Amino acid sequence: MAHIPRNVHLTRPAGVGIDQTRARAGSLLEQGSAFERLEGVALAAGTAAPSAADRDAVRVDVVVIGAGQAGLSVGRQLASRGIDFVILESQARVGDSWRRRWDSLRLFTPARYDGLDGMRFPAPPYHFPTKDEMANFLETYAARFHLPVRTGVRVDAVTRGQLEGYVIDAGAVRYVARHVVIAAASYQQPRIPAFAAELDATILQLHASSYRNPAQLRPGAVLLVGAGNSGAEIALDLSRTHDVWLSGRHPGHLPVAHDGAFACRVVVPIVFRLVFHRLLSMDTPMGRKARPRFTEHSGPLIRVKPCDLDRAGVHRVPRLAGIRDGQPLLEDGRCQEVANVVWCTGFLPGLEWIRLPIFDGSGRPKQYRGMVPGEPGLYFTGLAFQHSASSAMIHGVGRDARRVVEAIVQRLQATSVSARA
Repeated sequence: MAHIPRNVHLTRPAGVGIDQTRARAGSLLEQGSAFERLEGVALAAGTAAPSAADRDAVRVDVVVIGAGQAGLSVGRQLASRGIDFVILESQARVGDSWRRRWDSLRLFTPARYDGLDGMRFPAPPYHFPTKDEMANFLETYAARFHLPVRTGVRVDAVTRGQLEGYVIDAGAVRYVARHVVIAAASYQQPRIPAFAAELDATILQLHASSYRNPAQLRPGAVLLVGAGNSGAEIALDLSRTHDVWLSGRHPGHLPVAHDGAFACRVVVPIVFRLVFHRLLSMDTPMGRKARPRFTEHSGPLIRVKPCDLDRAGVHRVPRLAGIRDGQPLLEDGRCQEVANVVWCTGFLPGLEWIRLPIFDGSGRPKQYRGMVPGEPGLYFTGLAFQHSASSAMIHGVGRDARRVVEAIVQRLQATSVSARA
């Protein structure tokens, strides 16, 4: 039986009668029984002997996979409740996923909205942090709250345990946990069209995830494929040194200056805290209708405006249709001769290492508010539009983390009650 922290216990709230308390306890008993049946926990004699790998496994109540803002938010909530857990991070340092992005990247939200539970971002409220400042903040956050992060640990597989919970294989180390929170970014594998292989070998190709600065590219024209936020921002970055062509449909944009005084004090709170955090959620018809736009397509441009691209001399052209004679072929039939192509075409989920039947037809995990149907003990945080448009944003991960940890606490309680019944 997993360790149940001393401060995880049932209470009878003030004003709640004994009958209601009994009903609540009965509900928890029922949840605990269902949870243990699904876990396959052997409480009776005659259980099959564990394998040698399982006997040597590291056992904890919760394994969190990923030490970005979502994973650290979950870790902070678990630590505050005294729950035994570990965070596994594939990068060498906390924050490296931010450090590896392009050099000129800045956050879309000012520092006022970039803190995590229990710690403000250490900068003036209307400063837009750089990617390195954000990386260092995450590293400091993990250290300040003494979160048990294991860096340089890449998870190879998550499977159901033979006897209990879940098995997490990470190199030579195996973890066994009652609960697993997937806080790794759900878009880990660059999406590049198959016809990219037909480009002439003299054309340098990069995915946006590998782009750092203009010095990586060859002299000559650059075609950026994908006109979302990444494409537009990289286009501006490259326009100082290269002739730039931006391919794709315009996804819309915020109609006001992103970093002006009016925007910081009025527009940003309305867009990020009201619209993205509350109105566009799975609780509202508007949010449910908007969700496919956020999960399947690029959202509106936040910082860059069409006039910014025009002033920088960026040429906007139709979508890429394929390759002709080794050169990019646009939808209007033109071939665009270039020396470089940067694919700003997004990512695939890249979650094949989760070897459980939890995915829909598009490869995305099926979940509601971070909980996976049919898998009590498996959770997600930080997914695009997990519950709202802000779910993958820094200011939105805390709310989803609290919901997931509340579910973990409730299920630990239910399992404890069931075992004593």
